Parts: sequence; C-alpha cells; structure tokens
Amino acid sequence: MRRTARLAGALVTSVAIAATAAACGSGSSSSSTGTSSAGSDAKSPITLYNAQHEDLMAEMVGAFTKQTGIEVKVRNGSDLEMANQIVAEGENSPADVFVTENSPAMTLVDSKSGFAPIAAATLDQVPSRYRPSNNHWVGFAARATVLVYNTKQVSAAELPKSIMDLADPKWKGKVGYSPTGADFQAIVSAVVALKGEAEGKRWLDGLKANGVAFQGNGTVMKAVNDGQVPVGIIYHYYWYQDPAEAGDNSSNTKLHFFRNEDPGAFTSVSGAGVLASSKHAAQAQQLVEFLTGKEGQQVLSDSTALEYTVGSDVPANKALEPLDKLQAPVIDPSKLNSQTVITMMQDAGIL
Repeated sequence: MRRTARLAGALVTSVAIAATAAACGSGSSSSSTGTSSAGSDAKSPITLYNAQHEDLMAEMVGAFTKQTGIEVKVRNGSDLEMANQIVAEGENSPADVFVTENSPAMTLVDSKSGFAPIAAATLDQVPSRYRPSNNHWVGFAARATVLVYNTKQVSAAELPKSIMDLADPKWKGKVGYSPTGADFQAIVSAVVALKGEAEGKRWLDGLKANGVAFQGNGTVMKAVNDGQVPVGIIYHYYWYQDPAEAGDNSSNTKLHFFRNEDPGAFTSVSGAGVLASSKHAAQAQQLVEFLTGKEGQQVLSDSTALEYTVGSDVPANKALEPLDKLQAPVIDPSKLNSQTVITMMQDAGIL
C-alpha cells in the first residue's frame, strides 16, 4: 500500500482513532504496557503528531486503542514540517507524542529540549543502535538504503562497490535520486556522519553533476524500471511493496545492497518520543512503549508497510532481506543533523 499523500505547508488533519475504546476501556485495571489504566485520567485522549506512513500508524494506533482504551488523535504531516511545528508551538503544543519516518526531525525537536525522558522499560525493548545515545527518544522501525538497478541496462558486476562511487564521472546522467524528501536527506546525513563534511561535499557535488532528480522514491524506482536511468537511490520498502501490487514499477529491476558498513548500507531509524510539554505523559509513555513492544512490533511486521521491526526481538516481515545481513554501519541517530545537511545540499545546488 502506498503512503497516503502528505499535506502541504503547515496544514494537518486531525484523525481520531478510537477503535473499540469503550469496550476495551472497561473491566481492565492495567494494559500490557505495565501502566495502570484505572481512573478517568488514565483514559484521557492523547494527541500524536505523525510523520510516519498514515496507514501504518492507523493500524498501530488502532491496536493500541483496542488494547488500552486510550483514544489517540492523530495529526499527519511530513518529518520536518511536524518537527518545526512542535518547535514553534513550544510549551503550548497539543502534541503528546511525535513519530517520524527518519531521525533528523527527532534531533531537531530534541535540540530544543522538546522531549521528556523515555521510560527505562521502553528503552530496554530496543537495541542501543536504534536509539540516540542520550535516550531522549527511541526507534520503532527502520528502513534500509539500497540501489535499485535496471537489469537490462547494467549487470550486477558493473554496480558500484560503494554509494560514494556514484560521484565518479562514469555515472554521469545515470543516477536517479529524490533530493527534496526527508528520506534522501537522512542518507546524506549518514554520509556526512561517516565520511565527514569534506567528503560529503565532494559526494554531493558529484551527485549534482551525475544525478537526475525526481520527486519521490517511488518515482525514482519507476524511472529506473522504465530505463530513464540505470540506477537509483531509494529505501528498500518501495521495491518490496511494488510486486505486492501490480509490479509495474519494478519488474525490470533488482536491488543492490552495499553492505560492508558502507554509507550506502545506512539504515534510517523511525523515531518516537514523548513531548516534554505533554499534559498526558503517562498515556504518552504507554503509546511509545506499545510501539516498541511485542504487540506493536508485530503489527508492523504483519503490515504492508514492509519496514523493519527493531524492538522486542520481533522478526521483520519474511519477504525482506534480513536486517542482520545488511552489514549496516552503526551511527548514533542523534548525530544526523538535518540543518547542516540541508545547508550543504543547498550549497551544492541540489536543493
């Protein structure tokens, strides 16, 4: 299932998800998250600022409401749109929880002291590599960087050994990418974190010279499939989702995994955090604990989102290349700086 279209500008839509709240709100004194739900205040509705896929979060939040009886009002937007809104709202923000597709937006909110500490029990559900070193928020999903290639235009033996090689003039006019999205900006952040700003600048300059810009990862994949460019930088799940539909945008392609802790093997962390300004902190902590717990991670694994599970030892969807086989580099998510990267991309003429 494709992601629901994002809203433009600062507009967000409020969606109340209260699946079987009344039925599940009675006859239970606690939820499986371990937080007492007794009393009306324990059932107070909370507000989620959501920058993840809308259909995925509807499933996960619906399961949470069914289990706990806690209603979640969802406002949808993009990573940096929602992060900037939270920063602008400050202590007056109605948000209780913020979730993203990529971690730089979490870092932006955290840089303004926007998050409350995450409960220790929740942190224990997620390996340290999928949360920032300061533990101010936590990862609940991951997506792998891949190179999609047209098998009729390039052989596996001709593919670059590193994503850094795409700056070589031999790839001029042959690389598709989507520079305006948070996905690609997270990948650039990983390049800078691993290789430094000087190498990051060289790579961006080379990509500007060699690359063909498209709007969105799905468009990049289709361009590769149609033969407009031989290769494209995307996240893994776009390719895995397509055959589940008609397969029209991936039938001529395969995925290339860089592995070897290359920047091109970067796995981006989708974050969840409790806002320091939350008026319903206990319920907000319950939601984040659920997202990273066995029940929430199983919803993710069973969904058509085809993103990687990272918590509570719940295996990812069997269709995916195993996460532990990707040989991804270990990067502290809090080191992925969106503002630095955006400035570098602007200086390179990519943005």
